[in-house]
Amino acid sequence: MKESSAPAVTVRPIPGEDSRVEGTKGGRIGELLVARGAVSEDQVRIALTEQRRARPREPLGRILVRLGFVTEALIRDVLGGALGCDSVDLAQAVIDSEILAVIPEHLARRHRILGLSRGSSALTVAMEDPFDVIALDQVRACAGADVELRPVLAGAAELDAAIDRFYGFELSIDGILREMETGEIDERFLQIHADPEFRQPLVRLVNALLCDAVKREASDIHLEPERDFLRVRYRIDGVLRQIRSLHRSYWSAIAVRVKVMAGMNIAEARAPQDGRISLAVSGRSIDFRVSSLPTTYGENIVLRVLDREKGIVSLESMGFAPRQLATLRLMLARPQGIMLVTGPTGSGKTTMLYSMLSHLNCERRNIMTLEDPVEYPMRMIRQTSVNEAVRLTFADGIRSMMRQDPDVILVGEIRDHETALMAFRAAMTGHQVFATLHTNSAVGAIPRLVDAGIAPGIISGNVIGVLGMRLVRRLCALCKSRHQPLPAERPGDGSHDSGEIVPSYRSSGCESCDHSGYRGRLAVLEVLRFDAILDELVARHATGPELLEAARARGFSTMAEDAIRRVRAGETSLDEVSRVLDVSDLGDCRCP
Repeated sequence: MKESSAPAVTVRPIPGEDSRVEGTKGGRIGELLVARGAVSEDQVRIALTEQRRARPREPLGRILVRLGFVTEALIRDVLGGALGCDSVDLAQAVIDSEILAVIPEHLARRHRILGLSRGSSALTVAMEDPFDVIALDQVRACAGADVELRPVLAGAAELDAAIDRFYGFELSIDGILREMETGEIDERFLQIHADPEFRQPLVRLVNALLCDAVKREASDIHLEPERDFLRVRYRIDGVLRQIRSLHRSYWSAIAVRVKVMAGMNIAEARAPQDGRISLAVSGRSIDFRVSSLPTTYGENIVLRVLDREKGIVSLESMGFAPRQLATLRLMLARPQGIMLVTGPTGSGKTTMLYSMLSHLNCERRNIMTLEDPVEYPMRMIRQTSVNEAVRLTFADGIRSMMRQDPDVILVGEIRDHETALMAFRAAMTGHQVFATLHTNSAVGAIPRLVDAGIAPGIISGNVIGVLGMRLVRRLCALCKSRHQPLPAERPGDGSHDSGEIVPSYRSSGCESCDHSGYRGRLAVLEVLRFDAILDELVARHATGPELLEAARARGFSTMAEDAIRRVRAGETSLDEVSRVLDVSDLGDCRCP
């Protein structure tokens, strides 16, 4: 690559600057990325021009990430290939106290090493020198000989600050509450040059709650003030669980801290507000979407946990049956029309849309999205957030996007007649449009669109298909066991053609699933592909049962039938399926 007009620049690990990158094969980060095909030479030249203008000077890798040419994960992968390890930014890190307990403080300070996250058999540690064998051996002696150590790069100054910050004070929820109740802090901790703000127990309490929620894989954190106490609940696998009850006297300060972190107005407590928090929690980049709402006993605050590492799931990993996946691929291959994903709030619609966009995403397509808000940034896709303050609504956004020469448009949600009409206009003018719609089934999308003011004549011929979905909890693999088949799993219920009795499963609960019997979630789906016959039925104002009958004749299966398939496979239980779906038409599916 020719860079004669630009100064030679060596990009060193983020956030530190390790000179050994200069001695690696391939030299500069720009050359490594071009050789890998991750960026073009033009993009590197743009970044180098930006680098010359920057004051103070920035590493080229950071500039490439900031310009959106590559992701930070990709930069770290390339550097990891050159140095044999990854890197981490500790500036906004939040770490679980259980992880800190693995490495003693004196060892952490002596070798500048900090535990970040721990899996079942691996411990990730941030180090100034990831090739320090002596330090790694001493950590292994503390963590256990069978634990795999995964070192990542970090700067010396940031490691010192992080060690002071995390080892200097109590970080567990119980310990912080005890400290707040007694007012006692170890005097030696006050001598450490830690962040003054971090010395406040309430600051650490909020951090500990966020870290605890991420560790438990919660999707939402509910902070709910009652008359005499504050209730803390997490939504885990779609079900709310009460985690803590705190004294009401803590609530005012906790609410202010959350609003400060989210960039919200702390002086306003009478109007709803929205905000966003970005943190590195246990070594992972996590966003929290914050919403506050005035209630009888104070502001109710809910934080939606957005884990970017889990945001994009491939279509093959979504759990489609082979026939469903083949049908969906046919739908995605259609160049124009509108595709709808239906279901209630929290049913996985956004994740499904991102999976479909990721499947279509390539240099040949201009993909644009209009969301409320943008939840997961995606490379090469132009993403826009709805902003009522500047009159950027869904309808106005679609109108503007159509002037941007898009191939694919994603509309976060069809809420009203104007948005629905603009979405169909885009579909009728040669665009592929994706949108979500709140209905109970795929077939129910048609009457919902008619109710929104879209004429059946416009719907007919412009709908590619509708995908309905729900999320159900997955049985814990460690404690599930077989039990006698239920009536719905026996011959004669109309849901099994072979007559074979297939055993079902249930879980007793264990430590791995927090004694709930379930761990993780899976999608149950129905895929309705529109063809000429269904389009004609829609144009003739056919009823829902008529559409369902015609769809069944073409191999369509409902979500309830897909859920029974998952039950037979031992992935979930009938109790769980009955919690989110009506399976009464498939026989008596109630568990005794």
